[in-house]
Amino acid sequence: MYQELEPAEADRAVQAGSATVIDIRDPASYQTARIVDALHLNDTNIGKFLEEADKTRPLIIYCYHGISSASAAAFFVEQGFESVSHVTGGFEAWQQQSLPTQSD
Repeated sequence: MYQELEPAEADRAVQAGSATVIDIRDPASYQTARIVDALHLNDTNIGKFLEEADKTRPLIIYCYHGISSASAAAFFVEQGFESVSHVTGGFEAWQQQSLPTQSD
């Protein structure tokens, strides 16, 4: 089972360095702006991530609006990750709350 995190809750985990943050948006959106230190996962690199990831380390997943990330969170739970959350409202809600971002 995965959890829903409000953006401010997710930001606290990001600031503490206690979770791996996963961005599942398109590459251009990821390059333009993303949560600090987020990894971009897509069909081409998810297999390698699944092979190498520490499944005991918490994951925080986000998309544009928090819809696709819920499905992705369920997928990661099915893959054996022990602690999976997704950001309620997605990156849009993150930006609306003026939380930290980075870009290329």
